[in-house]
Amino acid sequence: MCYEKNAFNVLNTELKPCSTDPLTGFYRDGHCKTFNNDVGEHIICSEMTIGFLNFSKSMGNDLITAVPEYNFSGLKPGDRWCLCADRWIEALNHNIAPNIILESTHIKMLEKIDFNILKKFGIEYMNLN
Repeated sequence: MCYEKNAFNVLNTELKPCSTDPLTGFYRDGHCKTFNNDVGEHIICSEMTIGFLNFSKSMGNDLITAVPEYNFSGLKPGDRWCLCADRWIEALNHNIAPNIILESTHIKMLEKIDFNILKKFGIEYMNLN
C-alpha cells in the first residue's frame, strides 16, 4: 500500500481508527487515510444514520445493499464509515450530514471545511454542553 504512515486528524493528533467492523477506509485498514490515488478523499469518519444512508443511495452511492463480491455486507445505522469528503459536505448542505468522529477524521478535511463546523458534528463534543 502507498499511503502516509503517520497521519494526523483534525485535532492535530494521531489519526485513530474509524472502524474495523465493518472494515472501512479507502485502503480497508480501518483508518480514514488518503493518498493521491484516493480521488474520492475517504477522509471523514462518520456514524451512519438511516437518513444519510437513504440520502447517499438517492445520490447514486448505495451503502445499504450488500455487495458480496467486494466483501461488503452493507451499512446500517450506527456503523462507522470513512466517507468521501465531498459527499459529507453535500449531505451537510442538505441538512442530513451524519455525526463524525473528529479523532478519526483526517486533517486534510480542514482544507475543505472549517473546524468549527466539523466540531458541531463531532461526537466528542456532543455531551459537553
